[in-house]
Amino acid sequence: MDLATYLTRIGFSGPSEPTLDVLRSVHLCHLLTVPFENLTAHSGGRVQLEIPLLYGKIVNQHRGGFCCENNGLFSWLLGKLGFQVTILSGQVKSRITGCYGPPFDHLILLVSLDGTRWLCDVGFGVTGFSTPLSLETSGPQELGHRVYRIRKNEGLHFLEWQQEENKGPDGEWTEIYKFTLEPRCLEDFAEMCEYHQSSPYSVFFCKSLCMVFKPEGGLTYIGHRLISTTFPTQTKEFERTTRELRDEEIPEILAEKFGIVLKSPLIPKDEDLIPPPVMY
Repeated sequence: MDLATYLTRIGFSGPSEPTLDVLRSVHLCHLLTVPFENLTAHSGGRVQLEIPLLYGKIVNQHRGGFCCENNGLFSWLLGKLGFQVTILSGQVKSRITGCYGPPFDHLILLVSLDGTRWLCDVGFGVTGFSTPLSLETSGPQELGHRVYRIRKNEGLHFLEWQQEENKGPDGEWTEIYKFTLEPRCLEDFAEMCEYHQSSPYSVFFCKSLCMVFKPEGGLTYIGHRLISTTFPTQTKEFERTTRELRDEEIPEILAEKFGIVLKSPLIPKDEDLIPPPVMY
């Protein structure tokens, strides 16, 4: 496992030192180059949370992964760069049930730098934030066309956002996920990693998906669909286009659009989720 090879994989060529500028740069570079995907579970494989295996997959095989993989390996990179990194457990709010996922549903990172704490997350797909968010304020933090805030309540932190149409003091805030600052380790997420690969309550089991963040928007593959989104600008409104794919087109799309070539055939999947029996 080589630091320089990892940095080349994500297209980062700046100084390798623990500064805020470097943190912001590697965070963005990672989002722009490493897809958020669960294709291993839909092509006859199984994800295992061991750093050498994650490095081999993401760096050497030019693959991506879901949060435990992308953020898990990213924590190794940040540590090698000299950052003080803490793994945290998050619970994502479901758009379908309106409830949060179980503990260890989502792996995120806290970086402490010069007395300031930063929330990092390169494992949330096209809806994630491009550069780290400050944990020292509960006020709005604007990143491009989106505004985020980290609201605190009784020991819990809630990540929320406003999209373009809701931006402003009176705009509506939408909860994304909640988390605590209790330190965790990668092994703590092993059970939920298996859950997401085998449970009909998990979107990762029910849908084969791959997505990558773009400066102008995002690109998402789900089942037999390719979805392209473009962020709004001063002269252009938000755009979303969907292309239906045939089975034989999918490997070519994954290779051309996401740089992913699978070793085993993919079984496309896009089933409805079953609401879990326990709501959080």
